[in-house]
Amino acid sequence: MQPFFTTLSIVLPVFAVMTLGTLLRRTGLINQEFIRQTNRLIYYALLPLLLFYKISTANFATSFNPKLTLGMIATLSAGAVISYASGYLLGYPPEDRGTFSQGGFRGNLAYVGLPIVLSAYGDAGFTRAGLLMGCLVPVINLWSIVVHILPQRHRHPTRLWQLVRDQLLYNPLIIGAIAGILWNMSGLPMPDIAGNTLHMVTTATLPLALITIGGAFSLQQLQGDLKKAGLASLFKLAVFPLLNLWIISQLGIHGMDLGIAVLLAGTPTAAASYVLAHELNGNPSLASSIIIISTLFSAISFTGLLTVLGLMGLVPN
Repeated sequence: MQPFFTTLSIVLPVFAVMTLGTLLRRTGLINQEFIRQTNRLIYYALLPLLLFYKISTANFATSFNPKLTLGMIATLSAGAVISYASGYLLGYPPEDRGTFSQGGFRGNLAYVGLPIVLSAYGDAGFTRAGLLMGCLVPVINLWSIVVHILPQRHRHPTRLWQLVRDQLLYNPLIIGAIAGILWNMSGLPMPDIAGNTLHMVTTATLPLALITIGGAFSLQQLQGDLKKAGLASLFKLAVFPLLNLWIISQLGIHGMDLGIAVLLAGTPTAAASYVLAHELNGNPSLASSIIIISTLFSAISFTGLLTVLGLMGLVPN
């Protein structure tokens, strides 16, 4: 029973903060405008600063695992291909195929993955996850664009280059991670004033991110084909992380790195998938339902994944 109770001590605080966000919205203490503005603050400022701070002060020798990064990229690519092929074989229309596929592999690494990893492995795990995420975000965004464009090659959106630019070149999370890597590689020390300021500013990032997820959560956003949404969510929360566990372990990666990989793979579908589905002629209603269903059931799936990791000795007691 010990692994199960350890799992609860990791999962419950994260989802308790998300629930707090829901309660704050229902009681009127926060509203949609607050959630929208806070999301912008987190995405464009706080999360990039957090990644920069953690990565710039990290010990690359102990925090960065190239084999793990390549393994995760391989798993992401396999997840994109398998989920897209599944949509094709199931006969989904072109506008649904890309959205279904994206929902199956594009996880909410920043808002949910980092808090879960921090809760499970502390600062050491968080730094490793931050470095890994900085490498994965461009790959995730690229595959998200590909799976939407592929079934609708004759309907290229006029803003395609702008979307690619925003997703890959101007993405704040990528910029924050790259800036942190460059600072780290420069060998320059982090001044105490700057370090203390960054620590103070970024401390609120993850709690605020969880509160905004809870505040934005609404079952009223469930719409469209719930069977497709449920199948994509099942792939995202169960099949994809287990595929990740198998591939990463086959590469000889064990311990904390393997646990971090599985937890990041098991995150619910990212809210950004709705925006991309809308911009790339996908199915925004399906994307919205996948986000809601995967987020709702991720508490259960994380409990299962962490229990398995605990039984494998990959989660500290």
